[in-house]
Amino acid sequence: MSLILALDFGGTKLAAATVKAGSREWLRHDSRLSPAKADALSDIAIMRSLIDSVLNGSKPDAIGVSFGGPVDAATGTVRLSHHVPGWENIPLQQLLQEDYNAPAIVDNDANVAAIGEHRFGAGQGYDSLFYITISTGVGGGWILNNQPWSGASGMAGEIGHMVVDPTGPVCLCGKRGCVERLASGPYIAQNARELLAVQTPHHTDGQVRGDILRYLVGDDLNLITGQIVSAAAAYGDELAQEVLYKAAWALGVGIGNVANLMNPQRFVLGGGVTKAGDTFWSIVRKVARETALPEVNFEVVRALLGDDAPLWGAVAMGLNILD
Repeated sequence: MSLILALDFGGTKLAAATVKAGSREWLRHDSRLSPAKADALSDIAIMRSLIDSVLNGSKPDAIGVSFGGPVDAATGTVRLSHHVPGWENIPLQQLLQEDYNAPAIVDNDANVAAIGEHRFGAGQGYDSLFYITISTGVGGGWILNNQPWSGASGMAGEIGHMVVDPTGPVCLCGKRGCVERLASGPYIAQNARELLAVQTPHHTDGQVRGDILRYLVGDDLNLITGQIVSAAAAYGDELAQEVLYKAAWALGVGIGNVANLMNPQRFVLGGGVTKAGDTFWSIVRKVARETALPEVNFEVVRALLGDDAPLWGAVAMGLNILD
């Protein structure tokens, strides 16, 4: 029975797992957080130790790799990482093939997660879907006619940098009002901090917008995260609800536009921000529906594989090598 080695180089976490072809249970699975001052060399060193741990002396028959950043999938070369320095033009596929004497395939994490959800998750039985991850950044991956579609140079699916509010705040990419600038976890936190910084002082005659948010972080605004904004919104904090509404709105506008342009059957949403609760989901669905033409049909559903979607996509790529 063939052994597949699946690897996930995330922006904040590294994971490795092994699985027998045909099985849906991990044989072994191990992960580790990237150190604060990580670079490509430290990430590769950590991944090697994770690989040793999950291989446990056996040899893989195929290696599938998900990488958090732009990849030239044709050659398996990493172009760069937006989160970890030193990854510019690293021939990751070649390195792994030489080290472990097995065929390898490398692609961008959103593309790989799309493959995973299509083969093993919320996309089973559908021939067209768009997978969107909303976490540290916002990325997307296409399945069209049951095949991954990455565009002319591997850049298809960059919904995170679709402009939805041309007068909005400036994004890391230099443009204003991108989906990622409004909907990613770190930017949700930043948007809440900026609103709190200009907020009026506390009143005694009732609750002020942002009070719950301040309370949850003990008035230390640096401690605010996307998750804490979600929690404050759930407790009824109006300022947190406004920030989350804008995030869900941006994502919904992006999805509605993509629905008009490409008409996939399903949008499958994963990543940490999708855990923001039912209100977030209902706004995304409502705005997407209002943005798309009435005759364009689509569903917006949760990813089923959770944080393991890139790893299961890596398994699917490994199976494709063996086929």
